Amino acid sequence: MKNVLKEIFSTILYLLVVLAVTYLLITYVGQRTQVRGDSMQPMLTDGDNLIVDKISYRFKEPERFDIIVFPFRYETETFYIKRIIGMPGETVQIDESGNIYIDGKLLSEGYGKEVILSPGRAIEPVELAADEYFVLGDNRNNSADSRDPSVGSIRRDTIIGRAWVRIWPLSEFGVLEHQ
Repeated sequence: MKNVLKEIFSTILYLLVVLAVTYLLITYVGQRTQVRGDSMQPMLTDGDNLIVDKISYRFKEPERFDIIVFPFRYETETFYIKRIIGMPGETVQIDESGNIYIDGKLLSEGYGKEVILSPGRAIEPVELAADEYFVLGDNRNNSADSRDPSVGSIRRDTIIGRAWVRIWPLSEFGVLEHQ
């Protein structure tokens, strides 16, 4: 009887340790998220499952062209996945031809799937605060992003993490390239 109780206690303790480690990993290191919609095509597609790196931004700041995950401010449990275009303190503007300007200089980037048809609020210069980022989806004409007032500029403290690894579909498994 004593050995049975010892075995039960040992098993319960083992399960508690596994649950605690799992909780710490999901809370502070990484979490799974699923892409919903086509706003990041061709890089990410609807249904892709990703692991979000939640720890690297504790040691370094996000960089231009990083793909980040952040909550949508008007819906709980809704997360957006977008690419950083404008950095803190910069001024972003998109002209009627779809060109992106950072501090008055044309941004050289090739992530956009197509020419931007609607500059949204960025038709006028958008000045980013010291803790704000301007984000765009790669599928520029099918993306609710910083051009849309409901999304707006993204504050640093709302960024959950950096999209790190695609785990599904298996045929696309791998670390995501950001730069």
